Amino acid sequence: MSTISVIGTGYLGATHAAAMAELGANVIGIDTNADKVAALNAGTVPFYEPGLPALVSKNVEAGRLRFTTDFSAAAAADTHFICVGTPQQRGSDAADLSQVFGAFEALLPHANPDSLIVGKSTVPVGTCARLAQLAADRGATVPIAWNPEFLREGFAVEDTLRPDRIVVGVQRQEDADRLAAVYATQLANGTPFLVTDFATAELVKVAANSFLATKISYINAMADICDEVGADVTALAEAIGYDERIGSKFLKAGIGFGGGCLPKDIRAFMARADELGAGRSLAFLREIDEINMRRRRDVARTAADLLEGSVLGARIAVLGVAFKPDSDDIRDSPALNIAANLHLQGAEVRVYDPQAMANAAAAFPTLQYVESLDSALADADLLLLLTEWQEFCDLDPVATAGKVRKQLLLDGRNVLDREAWRKAGWTYRGIGVP
Repeated sequence: MSTISVIGTGYLGATHAAAMAELGANVIGIDTNADKVAALNAGTVPFYEPGLPALVSKNVEAGRLRFTTDFSAAAAADTHFICVGTPQQRGSDAADLSQVFGAFEALLPHANPDSLIVGKSTVPVGTCARLAQLAADRGATVPIAWNPEFLREGFAVEDTLRPDRIVVGVQRQEDADRLAAVYATQLANGTPFLVTDFATAELVKVAANSFLATKISYINAMADICDEVGADVTALAEAIGYDERIGSKFLKAGIGFGGGCLPKDIRAFMARADELGAGRSLAFLREIDEINMRRRRDVARTAADLLEGSVLGARIAVLGVAFKPDSDDIRDSPALNIAANLHLQGAEVRVYDPQAMANAAAAFPTLQYVESLDSALADADLLLLLTEWQEFCDLDPVATAGKVRKQLLLDGRNVLDREAWRKAGWTYRGIGVP
């Protein structure tokens, strides 16, 4: 049975550590945050991810998983995964790699030459070569590989245990063989295993995220055209989605994308392309980013239109501030941005989200956060559905009408049955629908 160390126990690291333990490895999670380490050892996950708390608790109790602040514990491992964050730099679009290089330097003294250091963090192309040079400068001979993550928040456990592909960037076949052994269970279940060079492996994640961002902004641009001519973007998306060259996934108009990956990853990709002298090749991503940010401003303007030109003094119920359902992540959340925008325009904004309210309150404490859906709806002049949690999608239009002051609805995710809501007396406004 192999022993694995996971450096960084945030969203990526905690999930990877628990999943590898579930697959039979002995796993040591290492983090500089003592409070986080203590919580994880007690089976408590400091963020919301369905299924993860049970997986952590199960494997901690079984003795296959433990967490520590002591980097020397990594000496017992034969494979080390670096899973730290790469946020956007302040004042720049580029990625901040300080955590990656900090973790790597802290790990080097404890990684024996027969082990393998594997990066999973999303990094600019060329980072792996820089780390290899750093190791050589330190006199270390431990080999390096890159194994990008493809987790979807809300599905991270499933995506780790049963990924749709595993990509490894290596310089030696023996390192690919070692990672094939680490992921033996997934490979036995038919998961494709792609072996590449360093640069290709680093590019895979940012290229995939850029493509997804492009699809989302494309259909939102089509929603703008549909609004102008009275067409229906949902029917449009369905029609073009049948083309197998295009596909229907991510062709869903709404308030735009957010979270801790897509926005900062496409910006970091553009910044790296500029450094490489290839900025013109990714110039289109600037418009993708702009279309996405424009959705937030447009939704706020639509809210004002529904309220006869101004939100000043209006009581607005905001349903959802997480950037997506099944997550408490409010990083670059379009929903939270819209709520804050309306508040700044003088609206009385009441926010309810099943999981993200504590994070949202820490980021925007001036908003009014209520503890129940009914409290958000009470005497509202306008209802905004901004995160498609199932309990919001299941709202009954007739029952909901009895809780608000005005039957005005802006469905920012196009998830409600607009005819049913209109039949119940609501003024329904969606994104790109007549």
